[in-house]
Amino acid sequence: MCSLLSKISLFACIGATAFMASTSVFAAYDKNYIGEMETYTAVYEDTLVHLARREGLGFVEVRAANPELDPWIPGKGTKVILPKRHLLPDASREGIVINLPEMRVFAFLNGDDAPYTYPIGIGREGLATPLGTTSIIRKKEGPTWTPTPRMHKENPDLPRVVQAGPDNPLGTHALYFGWPTYAMHGTNKPYGIGRRVSSGCIRMYPEDVIKFFGQVPVGTKVNVVNQPIKVAWIGNELFLEAHPDMEQAIKMEISGEVENQSFTEADMDMIVDRAGRYAEFLNWPRIRTALRERKGYPIRIARYFDDAQSAVNDEEDDSAVMDAEAVEAKPIIAAELVVKKPERSPEKTAKKDAIDIIDAPRGGDVEEEKDIFLNQ
Repeated sequence: MCSLLSKISLFACIGATAFMASTSVFAAYDKNYIGEMETYTAVYEDTLVHLARREGLGFVEVRAANPELDPWIPGKGTKVILPKRHLLPDASREGIVINLPEMRVFAFLNGDDAPYTYPIGIGREGLATPLGTTSIIRKKEGPTWTPTPRMHKENPDLPRVVQAGPDNPLGTHALYFGWPTYAMHGTNKPYGIGRRVSSGCIRMYPEDVIKFFGQVPVGTKVNVVNQPIKVAWIGNELFLEAHPDMEQAIKMEISGEVENQSFTEADMDMIVDRAGRYAEFLNWPRIRTALRERKGYPIRIARYFDDAQSAVNDEEDDSAVMDAEAVEAKPIIAAELVVKKPERSPEKTAKKDAIDIIDAPRGGDVEEEKDIFLNQ
């Protein structure tokens, strides 16, 4: 009997070891980035709000990458930067990683392949989404929404409970955190994705949350970080990706600019640390420009050659978006953008409900759409 128990214990130990080893290998995505930069030529009906949703981006992402464009009438023929290449956050590559300033979630649930990623909406000023680690403790399709006492105080007309349906702010699916009252969920106000408009929860596009719900098992680790600046090597080139920080995001949404730009000693230390032995070849003018503009896509700030003798610190193409591997992925020079006057059309299409707009271009009155946007 003892011999049998010993054998069972031995097999259990071997099985557990094999499982841990396979799990470690399973989550071994070894690149520092995902995606590729793209450009899009706008048509008359486009707005940056609709374009962001159609391309799997958040509003501030597109606004920051194209600050010179009118978000409501970019204009027929205008080149729009689609910031689809993302450096990965400096965090353990397991489970769900949420980078609040980037307003984006990365889900390392796809084995050796690139993580899933989606744009998100986060907590507004005064109701910030918390930082730290937790986990998904339960999931619910067709969730009910129970307004908090604070919400009832702000709006006494709110019902006690909102059942599943088109009027539910949680949308069609919800994944609940271990933190009480916090969750990732869909929304009936999709214009809020890529913006600071929630009460602290993480909002997702209605079509994204359905996919995410099926990808994420209960028990998945969640790590919420605050990393407006990311730096990583791609091959022999070092890239910096600077997003508006939590406060700057509000100004960026409104005006396409950021205020109170700062370059802290901590920022400098991080950049120098990532550069390592090639720190002396960092392109500081380009770094300062990237940190000042906060365009939210990777900018090359240094590179070295195989002989390690002649790293470059070139000053040309200061506004280059990607100029190495991304050459094959439609390189974009910001200076090439041309903002054209929109061609006015006497005919306008009927305005669609915001929930249903996925591929739909702008329709109806622009001022009406702005009202919907501002009330998300």
